[in-house]
Amino acid sequence: MKIAKSRADRAFSYKSALFLGAGLAAYASISVPALAQDADDDTSRTLQTVTITATKREQTLQDVPVAVSVVDESVIEKSEIVDLGDLQSIVPSLRVSQQQSSANTNFIIRGFGNGSNNAGIEPSVGVFIDGVYRSRSASQISDLPNIQRVEVLRGPQSTLFGKNASAGVISIITKKPQYEWGGNVEGTISNYDGYRLGGYVTGPISENLAFSLGGGYNTRDGYAEDIGSGVPSNERDRWNIRGEMLFEPTDNMSFRLIADYDEIDEVCCIAANVVNGPTGAAVVGLGGQIVAEDPFSYRVAYNFPSTNQISNGGLSLQGDFDMGAFTLTSITAYRKSELSTDQDSDFTSADLLSRNSNDTEIKTFTQEVRLTSNGTGPVDWMVGAFYFDESVDIDNQLLYGSQIRGYIDILSSGLLTGLEPAVFGVAPGTFFQPGQGMTETYGQDNTAASIFGTIDYHINDRLTATFGLNYTQDNKDAFANVVSTDMFAAVDLDPLSPYIQQATLGGLLIQAGVDPTNPAAIGAFAANFPDVFATMQATAAGATGSLQQLQFFPQFVNFPNLVEGGSTNDEDTSVTLRLAYDLTDNINVYGSYATGFKATSWNLSRDSRPTASDYALLTQGGLLTPNLSQGTRYAGPEDSEVFELGIKGAYSNFAFNVAIFDQTIEGFQSNAFTGTGFALTNAGKQSTQGVEADIQWNVTDQLLISAAGTYLDPVYDSFPNSASGDISGRKPYGIPDLSTSLAATYSFTVNSLDSFVRADWQYESPSDYFDDPQDQALIDMEKEVNTVNASAGFTTQDGLSVTLWGRNIFNDEYLTVAFPAVAQTGSLSGYPNQPATYGVTVRKSF
Repeated sequence: MKIAKSRADRAFSYKSALFLGAGLAAYASISVPALAQDADDDTSRTLQTVTITATKREQTLQDVPVAVSVVDESVIEKSEIVDLGDLQSIVPSLRVSQQQSSANTNFIIRGFGNGSNNAGIEPSVGVFIDGVYRSRSASQISDLPNIQRVEVLRGPQSTLFGKNASAGVISIITKKPQYEWGGNVEGTISNYDGYRLGGYVTGPISENLAFSLGGGYNTRDGYAEDIGSGVPSNERDRWNIRGEMLFEPTDNMSFRLIADYDEIDEVCCIAANVVNGPTGAAVVGLGGQIVAEDPFSYRVAYNFPSTNQISNGGLSLQGDFDMGAFTLTSITAYRKSELSTDQDSDFTSADLLSRNSNDTEIKTFTQEVRLTSNGTGPVDWMVGAFYFDESVDIDNQLLYGSQIRGYIDILSSGLLTGLEPAVFGVAPGTFFQPGQGMTETYGQDNTAASIFGTIDYHINDRLTATFGLNYTQDNKDAFANVVSTDMFAAVDLDPLSPYIQQATLGGLLIQAGVDPTNPAAIGAFAANFPDVFATMQATAAGATGSLQQLQFFPQFVNFPNLVEGGSTNDEDTSVTLRLAYDLTDNINVYGSYATGFKATSWNLSRDSRPTASDYALLTQGGLLTPNLSQGTRYAGPEDSEVFELGIKGAYSNFAFNVAIFDQTIEGFQSNAFTGTGFALTNAGKQSTQGVEADIQWNVTDQLLISAAGTYLDPVYDSFPNSASGDISGRKPYGIPDLSTSLAATYSFTVNSLDSFVRADWQYESPSDYFDDPQDQALIDMEKEVNTVNASAGFTTQDGLSVTLWGRNIFNDEYLTVAFPAVAQTGSLSGYPNQPATYGVTVRKSF
């Protein structure tokens, strides 16, 4: 078990990181002028100026004093970046993991983030597509034809992006329809019988009306073999369509209407056995199969495939009105997402759980209005308002399968059958019947409103002061209606403990051929076999605790009730203070302080529990169910803040960015998987100190090198009530100290063909899989990433391009996430990363 770092160790690490960042900055500022002088002799060696909208106004990447990474369309095409998960190969501060379903993706920036697997929790990293907030993370880049760029903003962004951007923002921008005919069509063939087709067309309808229409289809066989059901898993089967209209009736007025729809129908995602605990023998004893402790064989054994049926669709309208002194922008959007999944959540071919189904529907309406100054004076300003209205409806079922009783009899050595009539007064075989379990309904209505504004005061030609403010009010009404038919989970075992011990000892004596009603026979057996009899007594003494471990499905009290209201009302004011100074025409520095906010998240799962104070009131009111434990119904708001210093430099063939930061989240919303549900609670405080650096260098006319790195030193400053106990002072699991990305692109011409060769390498230093030191001790590995991607291709003069590509070409192996196996104490499961994929893409632009 690793020992938590002391404050002195962290200070030393942070000083080392500061030195690293300062060294990179110094090297860049010293070396670049000489390179720039060389570039004056060869003007073809220039880096492209990237215009971004990270601050909701157009600025060059160099001029915006914010820690932001930008991935443009050329990198997306050459790197074969298909979905948001692929972005982490070139943005080290971003981590993306797909978990139990095709729609379950978790985004983490600078070590902060959550929101997957529980629809009551909105992510700490906000995802925006063309200015429209996507409240859940089921959006893939493959659903969006003709991407222009992706901006990844690091650190709290609540001043401009509202209530759920406490860790950062991913902003995707697509190209507007054009008034000239154009488009493309492309096809991809890849391993695992993968096929991908896509097309995009844009052009004029009239002098001031243009359109675009794009869509795609993506299919691939599963790369995981399910030897139990015989159905391959981790496949791709999805399609999408997106249409736009651009109407510009005057030079000062523009309307952009976007409609999109996509569907996913896939078998995904495998959870492999990582640690085969003592219950594995019981599964095998039932005739079940476990591919034990071999996650990278991509072989599992389930008794039915894990299905995913997902649909997303929406409509948005953006209007821009140039009023002379300012521009008025309005963005109105409505979106609907439907998710239907069913999973063999015991992850074995034994029929322990017959289904773990989830049907979720999310409807979201958003409205943003802002005014942005167009003046040329010393003050630039922007003011705006944002409204959010969303409903979430969830139906779940978690039911026992046909072999659950046999499994329990093996685990209890058959003693439960004897205890049923002797202690519980029910017929043998009453407990753990197929079809028993939990049927659940959850829901949430959420409305929020924000007003925001920023002022940039240009003190002189080089110094700019920025002040930003956002006030948000957030209201949520949640409910839960759970029906449990698991009869054994409803039995309060503590009062029955003496009888359980007596009956257990009697059953063990009968198995040994001793009459438990004959004291003389018992005395003789104890005298002749003292060690065996002592073991029997110890087993009987621990019988109650052993039986309590078999109460898999927790009891529940529905809410709202007479004690718990089911409503939360939050408000917060977030601020941004920044000074930016142009040291030279090429080098800028900035210092900033920003706060962020994430509203209360309700635990819409079977692990939702009353707090200790509500538990006492429920007891007084006679509303408790047997075995109800204490916990939380919701996690209160997250409040984040960051102090940041940055330096940016841009020359004709060299650019660099370095940021040093100290970021803290008070009340971090921790969402830990417990085996059958999720424990949602607030950490007292989580902090991260770190350094980020990235460099782009046109070494020659043909060679472009990009390098980026992030050093993090995270810690739970205070977390006494985590699902793993008091872990204050420990490093949060899954966050690497060092993340780097190195890419090289070599462009050349062969017989009039514009050609390129590209490779990138992603590295993450080792990190734990668990906060709980006991769980981490069970697994003899850490997560370490060493992934290489490569591509090569050419484009003809008439717009035909061919690209050969490979992702994870050296078949790097790691688990994206590990967790306790369901109803299998001592076993661990995990999601293995995707193996090597490769293919060829042919694209024709016109």
